[in-house]
Amino acid sequence: MHPRLAILAPGLLGGSVAQAAKHFGAASHVTLWARKPEARLQLRAQPWCDAVGDTPAAAARDADLVVICAPVDRIVPLAQEIAPALAPHAIVTDVGSVKAEICRHATAALAGRATFVGSHPMAGSEKTGWEHARPDLFAHRVVFVTPREDTAPAAAERVAAFWHALEAEVATVAPDVHDEIVAHISHLPQVLASTLCAALARREHGWRNFSGGGLRDTTRIAASDPKLWKTILEQNRDEVLRALRAYQDELHGMERALANRDWFEVQAILERGRAYRDQFRPPPQA
Repeated sequence: MHPRLAILAPGLLGGSVAQAAKHFGAASHVTLWARKPEARLQLRAQPWCDAVGDTPAAAARDADLVVICAPVDRIVPLAQEIAPALAPHAIVTDVGSVKAEICRHATAALAGRATFVGSHPMAGSEKTGWEHARPDLFAHRVVFVTPREDTAPAAAERVAAFWHALEAEVATVAPDVHDEIVAHISHLPQVLASTLCAALARREHGWRNFSGGGLRDTTRIAASDPKLWKTILEQNRDEVLRALRAYQDELHGMERALANRDWFEVQAILERGRAYRDQFRPPPQA
């Protein structure tokens, strides 16, 4: 389907794209580029890597599909850098967790040369690095594909077909709709986990030794890369603020109920939360 695939800045997601593309036959030739020379040397030895480019442009030059897997603040600069080297039929996508700004600027960067269609796999982890990659990372996971109104339908269909080939479940939405959704279901949980740990860090440090599974489950993603999340929150600031304000209303409702000894309302909030959680679909089997 995409005989020549290029992946720029492979970390956990990019490495998993490469492995999955080989495993499921979505690409016959995979070229990688990593920023660090030592990483490029290590990648050359991987069985799921056919070639390594010394520059982003060299890696992307003959590609039919380019997947940019850099942090969100590096995606557009990389698109600008590779634009002159791309074949006219090439399609460029990404794995960034913010879409509106990236899609707008990356589309402009490639105008007249290639086509950009945004993607975002909901398959991340607190772990980073291609060393943790695996070919089934996207299986039965949602991947957003976010064409703009002016995106050629055939290009969006090709990107969706690529993710389908990796056994992902594709949801096609507009970039700004994507950003509203993930602000609530992804970015808000990260902020809550991180701020909860930051608040507990102000208490007696020994208390953490008494914690059970509840605290560990609730705060697992607080172990994620702070620099990576800073850039995500910068780019989706407005939507995250809206999500935070809506959450604060709910939290204040619980505070008022406790202050007023309104145990019926306390129970109602707890039941509403459990009902929502119970409706989650089962997670994919690892």
